[in-house]
Amino acid sequence: VSFPSIIRASPAMQWIQDNFDGIKEQFDSSSRFARLQRVTMKIAGRLLFIRFVATTGDAMGMNMLSKGTEYSLKFVQRAFEDMEILSLSGNFCTDKKPAAVNWIEGRGKSVVCEAIVPAKIVANILKTNVHALVDVNNSKNMVGSAVAGSIGGFNAHAANIVTAIFLATGQDPAQNVGSSNCMTLMEPWGPTGEDLYISCTMPSIEIGTIGSGTILPPQGTCLDMLGVRGSNTAEPGAQCKSTS
Repeated sequence: VSFPSIIRASPAMQWIQDNFDGIKEQFDSSSRFARLQRVTMKIAGRLLFIRFVATTGDAMGMNMLSKGTEYSLKFVQRAFEDMEILSLSGNFCTDKKPAAVNWIEGRGKSVVCEAIVPAKIVANILKTNVHALVDVNNSKNMVGSAVAGSIGGFNAHAANIVTAIFLATGQDPAQNVGSSNCMTLMEPWGPTGEDLYISCTMPSIEIGTIGSGTILPPQGTCLDMLGVRGSNTAEPGAQCKSTS
């Protein structure tokens, strides 16, 4: 949104913080499932960027958020008639573009998983050793990605796996951009350090089990195989959590 000057943008930012309950009431009234949790804001000149954070049940929820955002901004506009709504999305979301805000603040579902790989699996199946794997992970996925100035790219090829799962389960493949944010960590494990500890941290998996391509028969079948098709009416969002 924009204002005639920063002198108006700054008070609006404070007003939004002070009147969150009213904004939430407007936002939540737009949907049976969308529930506003918080807003974060940044000022750039006379522009005010507002990031709405909400739960959206088992849907990925972009359409819900857009509708809720429209309701909320019209509510703010009653108090600031000189505020111009330029766009419902100001790219502070951020959707389908590399962005540090998603890596730091999260978007969609944030997931951390870990595993212990026994030494015999590393040697017999992967045909290497723990020291070599840890060394290449640090040199390539950590240092190499840092040299490249990567945002959320501290992994080998998370995007391949995410895209394959997205296509199979009816997700928006373009959201692979943010959903593939991943940090892979490895370290020696066990009394002698011969086993491998590995973890993946993925803060912004944008996924849903209802809507979008999930209605297609093949994709719906894949969700059925995982036992997560559709919405969980008793606990909205539970299906998405399981899928993530």
